[in-house]
Amino acid sequence: MALGGTPTNPAQLGWFGPCPVDGGASSLALGSPDEPVAAKRPLGPGGPALFVPECRWRLGGDPLPGLATVFGIPALSQLVLVIVASVGLSSSPALKIRMRPLLETLFARRAQAVIPPPVGAEIAGAVPVVTSFTFGLADPRLFPKADLARATAEVLAEDGDAALNYGGTFAGLIEVVQQLMRARGVEAQPENLLIGYGSGQILGLLPQVFVEPGDVVIVEGPTFMGAVSRFAAAGARLISIPVDGEGMVVDRLEEVLRELARQGIPPRFIYTIPTFHNPRGCTLSWPRRQKLLQLAAEYGVVVVEDEAYYDLRFVGDPLPSLAALDKEGWVLHVGTFSKIVAPGVRVGWACGHPEIIRRLEMFRSEGSLGPFLGRVVARYCGEGRLESHIQLLIRRYREKCHLMLEAIAQCFPPEVKVEAPGGGFFIWCELPPPLSANTLLSATRALGVTFLPGTHCFADGQGDHALRLAFSYQPEERILSGIQILGEQLYKLMGQRSI
Repeated sequence: MALGGTPTNPAQLGWFGPCPVDGGASSLALGSPDEPVAAKRPLGPGGPALFVPECRWRLGGDPLPGLATVFGIPALSQLVLVIVASVGLSSSPALKIRMRPLLETLFARRAQAVIPPPVGAEIAGAVPVVTSFTFGLADPRLFPKADLARATAEVLAEDGDAALNYGGTFAGLIEVVQQLMRARGVEAQPENLLIGYGSGQILGLLPQVFVEPGDVVIVEGPTFMGAVSRFAAAGARLISIPVDGEGMVVDRLEEVLRELARQGIPPRFIYTIPTFHNPRGCTLSWPRRQKLLQLAAEYGVVVVEDEAYYDLRFVGDPLPSLAALDKEGWVLHVGTFSKIVAPGVRVGWACGHPEIIRRLEMFRSEGSLGPFLGRVVARYCGEGRLESHIQLLIRRYREKCHLMLEAIAQCFPPEVKVEAPGGGFFIWCELPPPLSANTLLSATRALGVTFLPGTHCFADGQGDHALRLAFSYQPEERILSGIQILGEQLYKLMGQRSI
Protein backbone atom coordinates (compact mmCIF):
# COMPACT_ATOMS: atom_id res chain seq x y z
CA MET A 1 0.00 0.00 0.00
CA ALA A 2 1.28 3.45 -0.87
CA LEU A 3 0.43 6.73 0.73
CA GLY A 4 -0.30 9.79 -1.40
CA GLY A 5 -0.34 13.43 -0.34
CA THR A 6 1.86 15.93 1.39
CA PRO A 7 2.45 15.61 5.14
CA THR A 8 0.98 18.54 7.02
CA ASN A 9 1.66 20.13 10.36
CA PRO A 10 0.13 17.99 13.14
CA ALA A 11 -1.53 21.09 14.56
CA GLN A 12 -3.68 21.35 11.39
CA LEU A 13 -6.83 19.35 10.68
CA GLY A 14 -6.40 16.91 7.83
CA TRP A 15 -8.38 14.30 5.99
CA PHE A 16 -8.13 10.72 4.85
CA GLY A 17 -9.95 9.47 1.77
CA PRO A 18 -9.75 7.05 -1.15
CA CYS A 19 -7.26 8.08 -3.79
CA PRO A 20 -6.19 6.39 -7.02
CA VAL A 21 -2.54 5.52 -6.63
CA ASP A 22 -0.14 3.61 -8.87
CA GLY A 23 -2.34 3.17 -11.90
CA GLY A 24 -5.71 3.30 -10.23
CA ALA A 25 -5.23 1.13 -7.15
CA SER A 26 -7.16 2.43 -4.18
CA SER A 27 -5.17 3.76 -1.24
CA LEU A 28 -5.25 6.52 1.35
CA ALA A 29 -4.64 10.18 0.63
CA LEU A 30 -3.34 12.62 3.20
CA GLY A 31 -3.69 16.38 3.07
CA SER A 32 -4.98 19.49 4.76
CA PRO A 33 -8.68 20.41 4.48
CA ASP A 34 -8.08 22.78 1.54
CA GLU A 35 -5.13 21.02 -0.04
CA PRO A 36 -5.31 18.94 -3.24
CA VAL A 37 -3.60 15.59 -3.32
CA ALA A 38 0.04 16.19 -4.14
CA ALA A 39 2.92 13.90 -5.06
CA LYS A 40 2.67 10.32 -3.91
CA ARG A 41 5.12 9.28 -1.22
CA PRO A 42 5.58 5.52 -0.81
CA LEU A 43 6.36 3.96 2.53
CA GLY A 44 9.51 1.91 2.80
CA PRO A 45 12.76 1.47 4.67
CA GLY A 46 14.42 4.81 5.13
CA GLY A 47 11.19 6.61 4.26
CA PRO A 48 10.21 9.96 5.74
CA ALA A 49 8.68 10.62 9.12
CA LEU A 50 5.05 11.49 8.52
CA PHE A 51 3.06 13.84 10.72
CA VAL A 52 -0.48 12.55 10.28
CA PRO A 53 -3.39 14.71 11.46
CA GLU A 54 -6.69 12.95 12.09
CA CYS A 55 -9.78 14.83 10.94
CA ARG A 56 -12.81 14.71 13.19
CA TRP A 57 -15.02 16.81 10.91
CA ARG A 58 -16.97 14.16 9.01
CA LEU A 59 -20.06 14.87 6.90
CA GLY A 60 -21.01 11.23 6.39
CA GLY A 61 -19.87 7.66 6.39
CA ASP A 62 -17.92 5.64 8.91
CA PRO A 63 -14.50 6.76 10.15
CA LEU A 64 -11.45 5.06 8.72
CA PRO A 65 -8.97 3.53 11.15
CA GLY A 66 -5.81 5.44 11.95
CA LEU A 67 -2.65 4.55 10.06
CA ALA A 68 -1.14 2.97 13.15
CA THR A 69 -4.04 0.51 13.15
CA VAL A 70 -3.91 -0.10 9.39
CA PHE A 71 -0.22 -0.91 9.28
CA GLY A 72 0.22 -2.47 12.70
CA ILE A 73 2.72 -0.91 15.06
CA PRO A 74 5.43 -3.63 14.88
CA ALA A 75 5.63 -3.43 11.08
CA LEU A 76 5.20 0.33 11.13
CA SER A 77 8.15 0.79 13.46
CA GLN A 78 10.39 -0.88 10.89
CA LEU A 79 9.20 1.32 8.03
CA VAL A 80 8.28 4.82 9.11
CA LEU A 81 7.50 6.84 12.18
CA VAL A 82 3.91 8.00 12.06
CA ILE A 83 2.88 10.58 14.62
CA VAL A 84 -0.90 10.59 14.87
CA ALA A 85 -2.70 13.62 16.29
CA SER A 86 -6.10 13.29 17.95
CA VAL A 87 -6.33 9.48 17.89
CA GLY A 88 -6.12 7.08 20.78
CA LEU A 89 -2.71 5.41 20.44
CA SER A 90 -1.31 3.46 23.36
CA SER A 91 2.17 4.49 24.45
CA SER A 92 3.03 1.17 26.07
CA PRO A 93 6.60 0.45 27.21
CA ALA A 94 6.82 -2.27 24.55
CA LEU A 95 5.93 0.24 21.85
CA LYS A 96 8.58 2.66 23.07
CA ILE A 97 11.22 -0.09 23.10
CA ARG A 98 10.41 -1.26 19.57
CA MET A 99 10.49 2.25 18.11
CA ARG A 100 13.55 3.54 19.96
CA PRO A 101 16.20 2.57 17.35
CA LEU A 102 14.23 4.34 14.63
CA LEU A 103 13.63 7.41 16.76
CA GLU A 104 17.33 7.78 17.51
CA THR A 105 18.04 8.06 13.77
CA LEU A 106 15.35 10.68 13.24
CA PHE A 107 16.17 13.09 16.06
CA ALA A 108 18.35 16.08 15.29
CA ARG A 109 21.75 16.08 16.98
CA ARG A 110 20.67 18.85 19.33
CA ALA A 111 17.65 16.78 20.43
CA GLN A 112 19.79 13.70 21.02
CA ALA A 113 22.16 15.75 23.18
CA VAL A 114 19.48 17.12 25.51
CA ILE A 115 19.02 15.02 28.65
CA PRO A 116 15.95 15.79 30.77
CA PRO A 117 16.87 16.64 34.37
CA PRO A 118 16.21 13.80 36.83
CA VAL A 119 14.22 16.12 39.07
CA GLY A 120 11.57 16.10 36.35
CA ALA A 121 10.41 12.69 37.55
CA GLU A 122 9.28 14.26 40.79
CA ILE A 123 6.82 16.65 39.21
CA ALA A 124 5.51 13.83 37.00
CA GLY A 125 4.68 11.80 40.09
CA ALA A 126 7.33 9.12 39.53
CA VAL A 127 8.94 9.85 42.89
CA PRO A 128 6.78 9.85 46.04
CA VAL A 129 7.45 13.14 47.78
CA VAL A 130 5.79 14.53 50.88
CA THR A 131 7.53 17.91 50.94
CA SER A 132 9.12 19.36 47.83
CA PHE A 133 11.32 22.44 47.95
CA THR A 134 12.48 21.65 44.40
CA PHE A 135 10.39 23.75 42.06
CA GLY A 136 9.51 27.44 42.06
CA LEU A 137 5.79 26.80 42.15
CA ALA A 138 3.27 29.40 43.25
CA ASP A 139 1.09 28.79 46.29
CA PRO A 140 -2.29 27.67 44.88
CA ARG A 141 -4.02 29.03 47.96
CA LEU A 142 -3.13 32.50 46.66
CA PHE A 143 -4.55 32.11 43.16
CA PRO A 144 -7.10 34.88 42.45
CA LYS A 145 -9.72 32.40 41.30
CA ALA A 146 -12.78 34.49 42.13
CA ASP A 147 -11.43 37.62 40.44
CA LEU A 148 -10.35 35.67 37.35
CA ALA A 149 -13.78 34.04 37.16
CA ARG A 150 -15.39 37.47 37.42
CA ALA A 151 -13.10 38.89 34.73
CA THR A 152 -13.87 35.95 32.44
CA ALA A 153 -17.62 36.36 32.91
CA GLU A 154 -17.37 40.09 32.19
CA VAL A 155 -15.39 39.50 29.00
CA LEU A 156 -17.84 36.89 27.72
CA ALA A 157 -20.87 39.02 28.58
CA GLU A 158 -19.57 42.28 27.11
CA ASP A 159 -17.25 41.21 24.29
CA GLY A 160 -17.72 37.48 23.87
CA ASP A 161 -17.91 37.35 20.08
CA ALA A 162 -14.59 39.12 19.58
CA ALA A 163 -12.96 37.28 22.48
CA LEU A 164 -13.81 33.84 21.12
CA ASN A 165 -13.01 34.53 17.48
CA TYR A 166 -9.72 34.63 15.65
CA GLY A 167 -7.68 37.74 16.28
CA GLY A 168 -4.39 39.21 17.36
CA THR A 169 -3.15 40.45 20.70
CA PHE A 170 -5.77 42.53 22.48
CA ALA A 171 -4.82 46.22 22.54
CA GLY A 172 -5.96 46.52 26.14
CA LEU A 173 -3.37 43.95 27.22
CA ILE A 174 -0.62 45.92 25.51
CA GLU A 175 -1.73 48.95 27.53
CA VAL A 176 -1.50 46.91 30.75
CA VAL A 177 2.06 45.85 29.89
CA GLN A 178 2.93 49.46 29.08
CA GLN A 179 1.77 50.41 32.58
CA LEU A 180 3.89 47.66 34.13
CA MET A 181 6.93 48.80 32.15
CA ARG A 182 6.27 52.40 33.17
CA ALA A 183 6.45 51.27 36.81
CA ARG A 184 9.84 49.75 35.92
CA GLY A 185 11.04 53.06 34.50
CA VAL A 186 10.44 52.40 30.80
CA GLU A 187 8.11 54.29 28.46
CA ALA A 188 7.40 51.48 26.00
CA GLN A 189 5.62 51.96 22.70
CA PRO A 190 3.68 49.12 21.03
CA GLU A 191 6.57 48.56 18.61
CA ASN A 192 8.81 47.90 21.63
CA LEU A 193 6.60 45.07 22.91
CA LEU A 194 6.03 41.42 22.07
CA ILE A 195 3.33 39.58 24.01
CA GLY A 196 3.83 35.82 24.21
CA TYR A 197 2.67 32.64 25.91
CA GLY A 198 4.67 33.16 29.08
CA SER A 199 8.26 34.32 29.33
CA GLY A 200 9.34 30.77 28.46
CA GLN A 201 8.14 31.18 24.89
CA ILE A 202 10.10 34.40 24.53
CA LEU A 203 13.25 32.89 26.02
CA GLY A 204 12.85 30.00 23.59
CA LEU A 205 12.78 32.45 20.67
CA LEU A 206 16.13 33.99 21.60
CA PRO A 207 18.37 31.22 20.24
CA GLN A 208 16.31 31.09 17.05
CA VAL A 209 16.97 34.78 16.44
CA PHE A 210 20.53 35.12 17.75
CA VAL A 211 22.31 31.75 17.84
CA GLU A 212 24.02 29.55 15.27
CA PRO A 213 25.62 26.30 16.49
CA GLY A 214 28.91 27.13 18.16
CA ASP A 215 28.05 30.75 18.94
CA VAL A 216 28.90 32.05 22.40
CA VAL A 217 26.17 32.97 24.87
CA ILE A 218 27.18 34.39 28.25
CA VAL A 219 25.14 33.25 31.25
CA GLU A 220 25.44 33.45 35.01
CA GLY A 221 26.66 30.68 37.27
CA PRO A 222 24.41 29.72 38.96
CA THR A 223 21.39 30.57 36.84
CA PHE A 224 17.92 29.45 35.76
CA MET A 225 18.63 26.33 33.74
CA GLY A 226 15.13 26.32 32.27
CA ALA A 227 16.29 29.20 30.08
CA VAL A 228 19.89 28.15 29.60
CA SER A 229 18.92 24.65 28.43
CA ARG A 230 17.09 26.29 25.53
CA PHE A 231 20.28 28.08 24.51
CA ALA A 232 22.33 24.89 24.79
CA ALA A 233 19.81 22.93 22.72
CA ALA A 234 20.36 25.41 19.89
CA GLY A 235 24.07 24.61 19.94
CA ALA A 236 25.25 27.65 21.88
CA ARG A 237 28.63 27.52 23.62
CA LEU A 238 27.86 28.72 27.13
CA ILE A 239 30.31 30.76 29.18
CA SER A 240 29.39 31.22 32.85
CA ILE A 241 30.08 34.34 34.89
CA PRO A 242 30.05 33.89 38.69
CA VAL A 243 27.36 35.43 40.87
CA ASP A 244 27.85 36.67 44.44
CA GLY A 245 25.72 38.60 46.90
CA GLU A 246 25.67 41.64 44.58
CA GLY A 247 24.70 39.73 41.45
CA MET A 248 26.80 39.01 38.40
CA VAL A 249 30.51 39.67 38.95
CA VAL A 250 30.88 42.20 36.14
CA ASP A 251 34.66 42.50 36.58
CA ARG A 252 34.90 38.86 35.52
CA LEU A 253 32.46 39.59 32.68
CA GLU A 254 34.78 42.34 31.48
CA GLU A 255 37.71 39.91 31.40
CA VAL A 256 35.69 37.40 29.37
CA LEU A 257 34.49 40.03 26.90
CA ARG A 258 38.02 41.33 26.45
CA GLU A 259 39.35 37.83 25.75
CA LEU A 260 36.54 37.04 23.32
CA ALA A 261 37.22 40.30 21.48
CA ARG A 262 40.90 39.41 21.25
CA GLN A 263 39.92 36.11 19.63
CA GLY A 264 37.44 37.80 17.30
CA ILE A 265 34.46 35.98 18.83
CA PRO A 266 31.38 38.17 19.34
CA PRO A 267 29.01 36.83 22.04
CA ARG A 268 25.42 36.69 20.84
CA PHE A 269 23.90 37.94 24.09
CA ILE A 270 24.28 38.03 27.88
CA TYR A 271 21.51 36.40 29.92
CA THR A 272 21.03 37.76 33.44
CA ILE A 273 18.45 37.73 36.24
CA PRO A 274 19.26 41.03 37.96
CA THR A 275 16.45 41.21 40.52
CA PHE A 276 15.82 38.44 43.10
CA HIS A 277 18.04 36.09 41.20
CA ASN A 278 17.04 32.50 40.51
CA PRO A 279 18.53 30.62 42.34
CA ARG A 280 20.56 32.92 44.63
CA GLY A 281 17.89 35.49 45.51
CA CYS A 282 20.37 38.37 45.25
CA THR A 283 19.92 41.65 43.36
CA LEU A 284 22.43 43.20 40.99
CA SER A 285 23.85 46.27 42.72
CA TRP A 286 23.59 49.79 41.31
CA PRO A 287 27.29 50.11 40.39
CA ARG A 288 27.25 46.72 38.67
CA ARG A 289 24.14 47.63 36.70
CA GLN A 290 25.89 50.70 35.38
CA LYS A 291 29.04 48.80 34.49
CA LEU A 292 27.10 45.99 32.80
CA LEU A 293 25.43 48.49 30.49
CA GLN A 294 28.75 50.19 29.85
CA LEU A 295 30.26 46.86 28.79
CA ALA A 296 27.26 46.03 26.60
CA ALA A 297 27.67 49.29 24.69
CA GLU A 298 31.46 48.99 24.49
CA TYR A 299 31.44 45.44 23.11
CA GLY A 300 28.15 45.65 21.21
CA VAL A 301 26.31 42.81 22.91
CA VAL A 302 22.63 42.48 23.81
CA VAL A 303 21.71 42.00 27.48
CA VAL A 304 18.64 39.83 28.10
CA GLU A 305 17.14 40.93 31.41
CA ASP A 306 14.85 38.23 32.88
CA GLU A 307 12.68 39.93 35.51
CA ALA A 308 10.22 37.19 36.47
CA TYR A 309 10.35 38.14 40.17
CA TYR A 310 10.73 41.91 39.87
CA ASP A 311 7.48 42.79 41.67
CA LEU A 312 7.88 40.33 44.57
CA ARG A 313 10.04 42.58 46.77
CA PHE A 314 10.15 41.87 50.51
CA VAL A 315 12.55 44.59 51.68
CA GLY A 316 14.12 47.83 50.47
CA ASP A 317 13.42 50.13 47.57
CA PRO A 318 13.49 48.93 43.96
CA LEU A 319 16.47 49.62 41.75
CA PRO A 320 15.77 50.77 38.20
CA SER A 321 15.62 47.95 35.70
CA LEU A 322 18.45 47.61 33.21
CA ALA A 323 15.96 48.57 30.52
CA ALA A 324 15.26 51.83 32.35
CA LEU A 325 18.98 52.65 32.49
CA ASP A 326 19.64 51.63 28.89
CA LYS A 327 19.87 54.59 26.52
CA GLU A 328 21.21 52.78 23.44
CA GLY A 329 18.85 49.83 22.93
CA TRP A 330 21.10 47.00 24.12
CA VAL A 331 18.67 45.59 26.73
CA LEU A 332 15.83 43.17 26.05
CA HIS A 333 13.57 43.10 29.11
CA VAL A 334 11.52 39.91 29.67
CA GLY A 335 8.58 39.85 32.08
CA THR A 336 5.72 37.52 32.96
CA PHE A 337 2.32 37.39 34.63
CA SER A 338 3.01 33.85 35.84
CA LYS A 339 4.46 34.94 39.19
CA ILE A 340 2.12 37.88 39.86
CA VAL A 341 -1.19 36.33 38.73
CA ALA A 342 -0.88 32.54 38.31
CA PRO A 343 1.44 30.19 36.40
CA GLY A 344 -1.48 28.84 34.38
CA VAL A 345 -2.00 32.31 32.95
CA ARG A 346 0.62 31.84 30.26
CA VAL A 347 1.23 35.46 29.36
CA GLY A 348 4.67 37.06 29.18
CA TRP A 349 6.28 39.86 27.28
CA ALA A 350 9.50 41.21 25.85
CA CYS A 351 10.36 44.90 25.72
CA GLY A 352 13.25 46.14 23.65
CA HIS A 353 14.54 47.68 20.45
CA PRO A 354 11.90 47.48 17.67
CA GLU A 355 14.25 45.54 15.39
CA ILE A 356 14.78 42.83 18.03
CA ILE A 357 11.03 42.68 18.65
CA ARG A 358 10.37 42.38 14.92
CA ARG A 359 12.80 39.48 14.57
CA LEU A 360 11.33 37.67 17.57
CA GLU A 361 7.88 38.11 16.06
CA MET A 362 9.04 36.57 12.78
CA PHE A 363 10.10 33.36 14.53
CA ARG A 364 7.00 32.97 16.67
CA SER A 365 5.36 29.99 14.99
CA GLU A 366 2.41 29.88 17.41
CA GLY A 367 1.18 33.29 16.28
CA SER A 368 0.09 36.11 18.54
CA LEU A 369 -1.57 35.65 21.91
CA GLY A 370 -5.22 34.71 21.50
CA PRO A 371 -7.83 37.45 21.97
CA PHE A 372 -9.69 35.57 24.72
CA LEU A 373 -6.78 35.18 27.13
CA GLY A 374 -5.58 38.70 26.39
CA ARG A 375 -8.96 40.19 27.22
CA VAL A 376 -9.31 38.20 30.44
CA VAL A 377 -5.87 39.23 31.72
CA ALA A 378 -6.45 42.86 30.76
CA ARG A 379 -9.84 42.90 32.47
CA TYR A 380 -8.44 41.26 35.59
CA CYS A 381 -5.59 43.75 35.81
CA GLY A 382 -7.98 46.68 35.58
CA GLU A 383 -9.70 48.37 38.50
CA GLY A 384 -6.69 47.88 40.79
CA ARG A 385 -7.06 44.09 41.05
CA LEU A 386 -3.48 43.32 40.05
CA GLU A 387 -1.91 45.86 42.41
CA SER A 388 -3.84 44.59 45.42
CA HIS A 389 -3.05 40.98 44.53
CA ILE A 390 0.67 41.70 44.26
CA GLN A 391 0.59 43.20 47.75
CA LEU A 392 -1.06 40.02 49.03
CA LEU A 393 1.62 37.89 47.37
CA ILE A 394 4.41 40.00 48.83
CA ARG A 395 2.98 39.71 52.33
CA ARG A 396 2.44 35.96 52.21
CA TYR A 397 5.70 35.04 50.47
CA ARG A 398 7.64 37.29 52.84
CA GLU A 399 6.10 35.40 55.78
CA LYS A 400 7.04 32.06 54.25
CA CYS A 401 10.56 33.20 53.49
CA HIS A 402 11.10 34.41 57.05
CA LEU A 403 9.64 31.18 58.44
CA MET A 404 12.04 29.07 56.39
CA LEU A 405 15.02 31.24 57.33
CA GLU A 406 14.16 30.92 61.03
CA ALA A 407 13.78 27.15 60.69
CA ILE A 408 17.13 26.91 58.89
CA ALA A 409 18.81 28.92 61.65
CA GLN A 410 17.45 26.50 64.24
CA CYS A 411 17.91 23.20 62.37
CA PHE A 412 20.95 23.49 60.07
CA PRO A 413 24.57 23.19 61.18
CA PRO A 414 26.15 26.64 61.57
CA GLU A 415 28.73 25.75 58.91
CA VAL A 416 26.03 25.98 56.22
CA LYS A 417 26.07 29.40 54.55
CA VAL A 418 22.60 30.80 53.94
CA GLU A 419 21.69 33.83 51.83
CA ALA A 420 18.52 35.70 52.77
CA PRO A 421 16.77 36.89 49.59
CA GLY A 422 15.23 40.32 49.20
CA GLY A 423 12.32 38.82 47.27
CA GLY A 424 11.34 36.07 44.89
CA PHE A 425 10.82 32.37 45.65
CA PHE A 426 14.19 30.90 46.68
CA ILE A 427 16.82 30.55 49.41
CA TRP A 428 20.36 29.53 48.40
CA CYS A 429 22.48 27.46 50.78
CA GLU A 430 26.14 26.46 50.47
CA LEU A 431 27.43 23.38 52.29
CA PRO A 432 30.83 23.05 53.93
CA PRO A 433 33.27 20.74 52.13
CA PRO A 434 33.25 17.87 51.52
CA LEU A 435 29.45 17.66 51.80
CA SER A 436 27.57 16.94 48.58
CA ALA A 437 24.10 18.30 47.82
CA ASN A 438 23.31 15.26 45.69
CA THR A 439 24.31 12.91 48.51
CA LEU A 440 22.08 14.90 50.85
CA LEU A 441 19.22 14.66 48.35
CA SER A 442 19.55 10.87 48.22
CA ALA A 443 19.15 10.75 51.99
CA THR A 444 16.26 13.20 52.27
CA ARG A 445 14.33 11.88 49.28
CA ALA A 446 13.97 8.56 51.09
CA LEU A 447 12.29 10.55 53.86
CA GLY A 448 9.96 12.40 51.47
CA VAL A 449 11.80 15.74 51.25
CA THR A 450 13.42 17.09 48.08
CA PHE A 451 15.23 20.21 46.91
CA LEU A 452 17.19 21.32 43.84
CA PRO A 453 20.91 20.49 43.99
CA GLY A 454 23.16 23.27 42.77
CA THR A 455 24.42 21.08 39.93
CA HIS A 456 21.14 21.81 38.15
CA CYS A 457 21.88 25.54 38.29
CA PHE A 458 25.27 25.66 36.57
CA ALA A 459 25.84 25.32 32.84
CA ASP A 460 29.26 23.77 33.47
CA GLY A 461 28.18 21.15 36.02
CA GLN A 462 29.44 22.89 39.15
CA GLY A 463 27.32 23.37 42.25
CA ASP A 464 27.41 20.09 44.17
CA HIS A 465 28.28 22.20 47.22
CA ALA A 466 24.98 24.11 47.11
CA LEU A 467 21.23 23.69 47.13
CA ARG A 468 18.20 25.81 46.25
CA LEU A 469 15.17 25.74 48.53
CA ALA A 470 11.84 27.04 47.23
CA PHE A 471 9.64 28.38 50.03
CA SER A 472 6.81 29.53 47.75
CA TYR A 473 4.66 26.41 47.38
CA GLN A 474 4.63 24.47 50.64
CA PRO A 475 2.30 25.34 53.53
CA GLU A 476 3.89 26.53 56.74
CA GLU A 477 3.75 23.20 58.59
CA ARG A 478 5.49 21.43 55.71
CA ILE A 479 8.21 24.09 55.63
CA LEU A 480 8.95 23.47 59.30
CA SER A 481 8.92 19.67 59.12
CA GLY A 482 10.86 19.58 55.85
CA ILE A 483 13.64 21.86 57.10
CA GLN A 484 13.90 19.78 60.27
CA ILE A 485 14.48 16.62 58.20
CA LEU A 486 17.07 18.40 56.06
CA GLY A 487 18.87 19.60 59.17
CA GLU A 488 18.92 16.16 60.76
CA GLN A 489 20.40 14.61 57.62
CA LEU A 490 23.00 17.37 57.33
CA TYR A 491 24.19 16.72 60.87
CA LYS A 492 24.22 13.00 60.14
CA LEU A 493 26.38 13.49 57.04
CA MET A 494 28.73 15.69 59.05
CA GLY A 495 29.00 13.03 61.73
CA GLN A 496 27.52 15.32 64.33
CA ARG A 497 24.46 15.18 66.54
CA SER A 498 21.72 17.67 65.69
CA ILE A 499 20.87 20.34 68.21
